[in-house]
Amino acid sequence: MKWQLYVSLSAMMFLQFAIWGAWAPVLASHLVGPLKMSGKRVAWIYATLWLACIVSPFIGGQIADRWVATEFFLAGVHLFGGVLLLWAARQAKFWGLFGLMGAYSLLYAPTLALVNSLMFTHLTDSNTWAPRVRVWGTIGWIVAGLLLACWRRLGKWPVRGSDCLMLAGVFSLIMGVFCFFLPHTPPPTEPGNPLAFIDAFKMMGDPSFLVFLLISFVVTTELQFYYVPTAPFLEELGVQHKNVSGVMTIAQFAEIAAMAFVLDWSLRHLGMRWTLALGVIAWPARYVIFALMRPVWLVITSLSLHGIGYTFFFFAGQMYVDRVAPPDIRASAQALIAVVTLGLGNFIGTQVTGVIMDYFRREGKFRWRPIFLFPCVLTVLCAVAFVLFFRESPPG
Repeated sequence: MKWQLYVSLSAMMFLQFAIWGAWAPVLASHLVGPLKMSGKRVAWIYATLWLACIVSPFIGGQIADRWVATEFFLAGVHLFGGVLLLWAARQAKFWGLFGLMGAYSLLYAPTLALVNSLMFTHLTDSNTWAPRVRVWGTIGWIVAGLLLACWRRLGKWPVRGSDCLMLAGVFSLIMGVFCFFLPHTPPPTEPGNPLAFIDAFKMMGDPSFLVFLLISFVVTTELQFYYVPTAPFLEELGVQHKNVSGVMTIAQFAEIAAMAFVLDWSLRHLGMRWTLALGVIAWPARYVIFALMRPVWLVITSLSLHGIGYTFFFFAGQMYVDRVAPPDIRASAQALIAVVTLGLGNFIGTQVTGVIMDYFRREGKFRWRPIFLFPCVLTVLCAVAFVLFFRESPPG
């Protein structure tokens, strides 16, 4: 693999996830803190991205499969999205923020599948190189969190509104410019079926792919119990507000270690089935520790299980989809996974999380133990079901 290609794809992943990592882990503390929003309203702000992921990935996949070079599509949506994020950062009312985040999410959602599609298109040995490229996305998420933590600790440049959304907007503008320099990835010379997404749905005729899809959906619903309440949970345990974004990068450091040093070994020696199973098991383990709430050092250390679970299930799952999908519908197959997980799973998960958080809130205080035991039970059931019913499928 040429080093120029590696650097280009790695930088793409770095910026793609720096945008998301700048706001997703910590925006909730801004919403429930200074803006005094309810759990339901916080859930709806986060749900804008998940709602967009139900619709946008198929549209983006079709555009990249048939009409526009992937890198030019990515450039356009990231540039426009950066402007919307900077505008959203100044909003103090629910409806203004909800509307702008909704518009932004419609632009960002298809990029999550398309960066994977672009990466796999240019890799000749995806088992070896995909983790080494994708790990830079995790590094980008970490860098965004650490930059935000440094900004808050220095405190010398007061920001009106949401500093995390402002940082995300800057990253998005940088990404938009950089995309013009990505490897050229035009649509196929002979476009395939204009309804390729229907062929992607037909993949569910494979029982193992269907099991993978269903378990992915349920697991994703429960991941919102990490994304939405963890920042305020850590603050209540004693982590200072200015340090939360930095502390939460522990999950991404673990993700880097798992992706760079363990995933390839696991795929070669344990196979796809047990690699994915280990990823599912990591989440109930973390929720049990969250529910215990003490000691604080163990709760903080358990953040690493999120990174391990994400690498072994979601990233390995993207590799699994690329392996079993026919070449002419790979972009649409990746879009199908994005719709089921990032779209439906995350949307339903945010709504359930918001309801559960409000139900276990008394006099402004959350009862964290029952909040985290709820997803613990469901993820345990997912782990058992996956081990019992999933079998590796042959390549597409």
